[in-house]
Amino acid sequence: MATQTAPLATMSANQVYLRGKRLLDLMFTLLILPLLCLVVVIVGIAIHLDSEGPIFFRQKRVGLNGEEFTMYKFRSMYANGSDHIHQENITRYINGEKLNTLTETNAYKLDRDPRITRVGHIIRKTSIDELPQFFNVLRGEMSLVGPRPPIEYETRLYSQHAWLRLSGKPGLTGPWQVYGRSCVPFNEMVEMDIAYLQRQSLLEDLKLIVLTVPVMVFARGGA
Repeated sequence: MATQTAPLATMSANQVYLRGKRLLDLMFTLLILPLLCLVVVIVGIAIHLDSEGPIFFRQKRVGLNGEEFTMYKFRSMYANGSDHIHQENITRYINGEKLNTLTETNAYKLDRDPRITRVGHIIRKTSIDELPQFFNVLRGEMSLVGPRPPIEYETRLYSQHAWLRLSGKPGLTGPWQVYGRSCVPFNEMVEMDIAYLQRQSLLEDLKLIVLTVPVMVFARGGA
């Protein structure tokens, strides 16, 4: 016999929020889908003309409660590049070291990465490289708002407290992207994510989505 959906009156406030959040994810993604398809065509042509390799980049990321999934991005680096540089820098970042000592505004961002293509610099600066993750949102692996999903080797360096940021579904944007990004050390980023998960609401999600737009337009803190 099929399991019936619990009546709204018997659902917890968290369950109501999660269902509303999923509905917001689907409605927003489907609303911008025509524009997203146009961007995919334009950016795809630019990537193809700029360097050899696929248009999209697939990478295993760690999501809700430590479960791995395949995340999609526009390829912003030369094909078949090593992730050794990123592993070194993420270790320094988690240990609280600055990656760029020339400026305080981008202290935790690598200033020059030889792996990034010319088009890659542009789409990373404006976060356009993240747009294919709307496909992950449609699949339910990600949400519009939530902590950014780390790579597995990053989580090996996590403390038990840092793992709390993985107790919510990962998102395209969140408080770190809006308020900090490359200006914020790792421990502060963890606290921002945990604080968001503790107070999350649809109103907070809508606020962060709206605030993400000027961050993208003015390329604040992009990698």
